[in-house]
Amino acid sequence: MKTLIQWSLVPALLIAAGAHAETAPDPRMAEAKTLIQQFAKTLQGELKQAIEAGGPVRAIEVCEERAPVIADELSTQSGWSVGRTSLGVRNATHNTPDDWEREVLDQFEEQRAAGEPVAGLAHAEVVEDEDGRRFRFMKAIPTAEVCLACHGDHLTPEVAAALDERYPEDNARGYRAGDIRGAFTLAKPL
Repeated sequence: MKTLIQWSLVPALLIAAGAHAETAPDPRMAEAKTLIQQFAKTLQGELKQAIEAGGPVRAIEVCEERAPVIADELSTQSGWSVGRTSLGVRNATHNTPDDWEREVLDQFEEQRAAGEPVAGLAHAEVVEDEDGRRFRFMKAIPTAEVCLACHGDHLTPEVAAALDERYPEDNARGYRAGDIRGAFTLAKPL
């Protein structure tokens, strides 16, 4: 009973059924994408300022302190639950995926392995679980070159020490450019 509608399959199902009318875009998807853009733009702006002011070590502080605040502010303003998650979490308290998120992240990894561009990976679904009936949306976060200073294979001793201090159970290292760093994850009660 978990999956009611898998939105990514709707266009293919309509074509297979011989439907000729175009389907109207789901306004919840547009709203979710707008929230992701706001989250990403705000966090990236603050990270850029931090890197310019104090390098990657300062960016680690901003990511730890500001990312949860930005997500909470967007959640309060919008009525959505807004966050980030990953198969390799740095902050287990805020970012550990639930079962649904883990399934979607696994699907994203399969799609990436099949050659699909990470930047285009997204999934929307109406689910019913212990939290009730909700619209859920995830969008993959590609690992960019700038991310590698804190998430790559070759960290400076200062960055490694700062990460070890702040995140003793860090599992968010060893990424390469183009990998799936994680995903934005949003949910809204129906």
